[in-house]
Amino acid sequence: MMPVGIIVATVLAALAGLHIYWATGGVWPGTDEKSCARTVAGFRGIEKMPSIPEAITVAILLSAAALLALVLGMGNDMLPAWLLVALGAAASLVFTGRGVAGYLPAWRRLTPEMPFAAYDVRYYSPLCLTLGASFAFLTVSGTTP
Repeated sequence: MMPVGIIVATVLAALAGLHIYWATGGVWPGTDEKSCARTVAGFRGIEKMPSIPEAITVAILLSAAALLALVLGMGNDMLPAWLLVALGAAASLVFTGRGVAGYLPAWRRLTPEMPFAAYDVRYYSPLCLTLGASFAFLTVSGTTP
């Protein structure tokens, strides 16, 4: 259980770091803001990266999810079991929902820009599905007596 929590937390912390990097003007994996936006956001006609507050908000949420993965993975008694179950289930649903969305025609109509659309199907959505399954595992494993 603990290795899963550590792995999930590490991945989420790295993703949070990327969002902070983008909030500060970073353009990797693109070569400029437009190519980066088309690679990591992919919304129709996107020319600029999401705003600084949006990127920081996502970084904060990813960091909170990383902490939750650690708490669930360690079986910590800091929070009541019902709250851990609720938070773990919510995290699982959010990541699973985002993962599934990447395969839906409605999402593709919103995010058709390349290379995002290809990366979404190949990398981003599978990662989200894996994170969703990991949170489900951690929630069940970390909150059962």
